Amino acid sequence: MSEIKLNVLFKKIQKDDKKEVLFFQVQGGDLPHAEELMKMPGTIALLNVEESEAGEIGAEFVSIQRDDKKVVLKFHIKRDVEKKVTKLYPLGGANVSLNLKPSQMSIDEFYEEQHEGIDYIKSIMMTLWLWTGS
Repeated sequence: MSEIKLNVLFKKIQKDDKKEVLFFQVQGGDLPHAEELMKMPGTIALLNVEESEAGEIGAEFVSIQRDDKKVVLKFHIKRDVEKKVTKLYPLGGANVSLNLKPSQMSIDEFYEEQHEGIDYIKSIMMTLWLWTGS
């Protein structure tokens, strides 16, 4: 699947303690690239808002909600360590160019917690245990 470019209204960003939810709205009942887009909900997508310096952001493509007047694309973003989503806030309520492409990452990998520090601590504890002979 190739990259999809859409002209959308960046409707809003909702933030809670675990994730940020982005809503993009396509005006009218017609959805450009509908066949490709309908395959994407439930997967991880790389999204890029051209008007922002945020760059590509990995997000779960949660759903497409459709009615006669609009189509709403909903994304969940977790682990915004690089603060890319913060760069999108000024664009809320504006018309933007949204580029989407599928990611190779699975949903499980996307939501997997990072525990690199715990492995390091375990290694130190084991070294201390061996060193003291306990």
